[in-house]
Amino acid sequence: MAAPRPPGLVRFQAAPEAAPDAARGRPELTKNNNMTAHFALAGRPLGWTATRMTGAGHCGEGRHLAARVLAAVRRACLLSGIALGVPALAQTPNAVIDTPDSAAPPLLMPASPFEAHFQGTYIWQDKPAFSAAYTGPKSLLPAAEKSYTSSLTAYLALRTNTGGAVYVDPEMIEGVALSNLQGLGGPPNGELQKVSGPNPTFYVPRAFFRQVFGLGGATLDLDSAFNQLGETVDRNRIVLTLGKVAITDIFDNNSFAHDPRTQFANWTASDFGSYDFAADVRGYSWGGALEVDWQDWALRAGRFLVPRESNGAQLNYSIMNYHGDQIELERDFSILDQPGKLRLLAFRNAAIMGSYLDAIKLARATGTVPSVADVRRPKDKVGWGLNGEQNLTGDFALFGRLGWADGQTETYSFTEVERTRQLGATLKGTRWQRENDTVGVILIENGLSTAHEEYLSLGGLGEFIGDGQLVHYRPEDIFESYYSYAVGKQSWISLDYQHIDHPAYNADRGPVNVYGVRLHTQF
Repeated sequence: MAAPRPPGLVRFQAAPEAAPDAARGRPELTKNNNMTAHFALAGRPLGWTATRMTGAGHCGEGRHLAARVLAAVRRACLLSGIALGVPALAQTPNAVIDTPDSAAPPLLMPASPFEAHFQGTYIWQDKPAFSAAYTGPKSLLPAAEKSYTSSLTAYLALRTNTGGAVYVDPEMIEGVALSNLQGLGGPPNGELQKVSGPNPTFYVPRAFFRQVFGLGGATLDLDSAFNQLGETVDRNRIVLTLGKVAITDIFDNNSFAHDPRTQFANWTASDFGSYDFAADVRGYSWGGALEVDWQDWALRAGRFLVPRESNGAQLNYSIMNYHGDQIELERDFSILDQPGKLRLLAFRNAAIMGSYLDAIKLARATGTVPSVADVRRPKDKVGWGLNGEQNLTGDFALFGRLGWADGQTETYSFTEVERTRQLGATLKGTRWQRENDTVGVILIENGLSTAHEEYLSLGGLGEFIGDGQLVHYRPEDIFESYYSYAVGKQSWISLDYQHIDHPAYNADRGPVNVYGVRLHTQF
């Protein structure tokens, strides 16, 4: 999923005399008195280098030129909206302009404690009119509709200590949903927040601390990316995350179907539709997760706050009594020298929820329409999911998910799905000389539990669906395809198409077609 990220803000390049230290996997710097530094801002080389010299004859000229270099760097930083320091050269007055003449590989400069990345995404969707035998209080409207979302995000990271960093992501979002985000188990735009509107909303979706504890073994170079500082870590390590995040930042990852800003747009393509992960109405929660990476295995577990009520904005801070727990086991492997991953996830939510069967029982006793709001009390919800991905060639990959939730209680944080299957493929554009383009297709089948189906058939309403009746239940089947066309190396224009059979699991309505255009940039 993660896009290739630019290198660090400042990089050093040196011509080593000694061979790299194989035990640590890091090259040693040359023992002579010269060192060449190359500058880059947000991953873009500025075309300047500075060579540190200990010769006294260069001091006066070096100070003058260093001042010019630093002034130019600061001006460039201010133009991009950030004021950055250059600690290494700020402490090195005898620097002179030079041209890069070394073929040695660039090294990330560990002295730079701050990194920033930005993204902007605009998604426009059009739904033509479709046929429907009837329409209920929470149905997808059969008339033609248009929808859009717009988001801007800053990803700010500050290194606090060796292996530790604080991340804060201020964001602006606005948008208008199809049918007020009702009438589908798999809404077509994963960017659309549940409480967004046509006016810009500013908030902070993520604010967390991450600490990495090395356990030895080989080392890995982690590129600078959204919510990831550029750093070298031990392959065997422990990772602790504390703060406000989206649980799916950590769990249920997939390289090819996890980000509606760059990949598939449907909600139930980016994650298990049946994974009712703990979150507020925007999709975020406070809590902590611990991950252990060892060789080709990873085990992660976490506990997070659940909302006070179904899809509510306020979280319940009684975390010992009400919480969302999850545990995930991941295995990396290769088939015919092509990488693959397999993940097994289990989750359990403890919250104040309404039971479908309790609501049905009360409705029959009182002669009313069932409502889960009338029977809420402390309940548990459990589920599991299997998630796999496999490259078949360097540019072609398959992936899929299989998920299940018990479906005895109301949808609490995500969407109204309790059974899900998905299978998809992506192909990079290298075969037609467009290596940064991507084409993707996915098939999704979402379903409900028997209790949830009966609740809807008696006229019950959920958070997102409720046609007033459900005479002919069918799984909600979704086909989605997209083509992402690269404009340079940091922007993309995508065309997206979704075909949805049996919207809200109702064979008497639909099918629905949704056409979309997505503009995305990141730097």
